[in-house]
Formats: sequence, C-alpha cells, structure tokens
Amino acid sequence: MYSMGEQRIIYVGHKARHLYIRAVVMAMEGGERDVVLIARGACIRNAVDVAEMCRRRFGYVAEGLPENMSIVGIESETEEVEREDGRTSNVSVLKINLVGEGEIPPREEE
Repeated sequence: MYSMGEQRIIYVGHKARHLYIRAVVMAMEGGERDVVLIARGACIRNAVDVAEMCRRRFGYVAEGLPENMSIVGIESETEEVEREDGRTSNVSVLKINLVGEGEIPPREEE
C-alpha cells in the first residue's frame, strides 16, 4: 500500500480477498476516504471482487466500511513488462477508485 496525494493505493495480488478488504477498511478508518485498487493480469478478477464486496459492504470484514461506498472510476491500461528471456509482454492493468462517505460504524468489542 502506498499513498499518493489524497488517494490511498492498494495493490491487489493473489492473496485472499478479505485481506485487501481489510486494507480498505484500515485506510477508511485512518481518514482516507478515497482508495484506488490496482491489479495486473490474472489478479484483475480479485480486484473486481474486492471492489464489489466493499461497495456492497459484504461480509464481516467489510462491515467496518463507511455507510456509503461507491465505485467512482475504473481505468484500464496496458503495461509493457520485460520477461526473463529478455522479450517484452503486454500486461493489462485495472485501477478501481472507491470512495467512502458517511459514518464508520463503531467496532463491537469481542
């Protein structure tokens, strides 16, 4: 995770979706209400799932998100990546911009 300007950037990879949702929750709890999910190649599917689960506040982890979550932008591009054999390959990149508005529900003590 890196922060650029007022947007928190979260790179989505092959890990479990709930870990990325938790990263979004932590950013929102920290006061950053504008988050960008970035994924490349096969991980794009995971990023789309994470964005939708955050938008719908689906699941136990996502309950800590603000009342209103919206996807305000989706950007697609292609990056050239050098392969091990020295040639280059084109890799798709997807950026999903999430914005949270409203109150964050209080955490329940365990």
